[in-house]
Amino acid sequence: MPAVESALARKLGRFAPLGRDELAALAALEAERRPVAAGAELVREREAGQRAFILRDGWACCYKLLPDGGRQVIDVRLPGDFVGLRSVLLRTADHSAAAVTDAVVAEVPARRMLELFHELPRLGAAILWAASRDEAVVVEHLVGLGRRDAPTRTAHFLVELGLRLELVGLGTGAGFACPLNQYQPADVLGDAGQIGVEQLGHSVTPRWSETSCSNSASESTGPVWV
Repeated sequence: MPAVESALARKLGRFAPLGRDELAALAALEAERRPVAAGAELVREREAGQRAFILRDGWACCYKLLPDGGRQVIDVRLPGDFVGLRSVLLRTADHSAAAVTDAVVAEVPARRMLELFHELPRLGAAILWAASRDEAVVVEHLVGLGRRDAPTRTAHFLVELGLRLELVGLGTGAGFACPLNQYQPADVLGDAGQIGVEQLGHSVTPRWSETSCSNSASESTGPVWV
């Protein structure tokens, strides 16, 4: 087992214990890493890149651009998440993705990903489990946009982030470092996101509007939600 277990290995290990071969395969997938600046595009909608990314460090988001120039964030990606995994099977990307903070990613060609599913089916099942969790998160976001009021929608989003970060060892029940500013949740939660943050400000510490955000989710200088 590697000396330092990656966030992806921690997450997939929650589905099933990973053996030496699975861990070695994951380490190989994540071996070639490159830094990505905040705001840099990783995936472009309708692009036929046939690749996915593993987010090693930092935060990213998946989104759709609207004809009027607006943007709807579909999901926030955290360390240990895949970015652009659906495009491996769909041939073309059905959404765009970009780094929210400075990040480190490992690029995985589609052919290698498909080979991995064949060679190590247990690891493939664990990756499918992770993708299913991501899909469940998107469903909750849809329910939130349609049926939850602003404070409930925002609280649900923060709890979701906390649980996902705790899964990979980057958060605890006491709180987590969040690099998002006060306005970015509106891209996820709709215009009510900023209202929800402001209304929740009296019950969380510190408030978003009172704390400057860090450039990395691994730093402890950003807002810590407790």
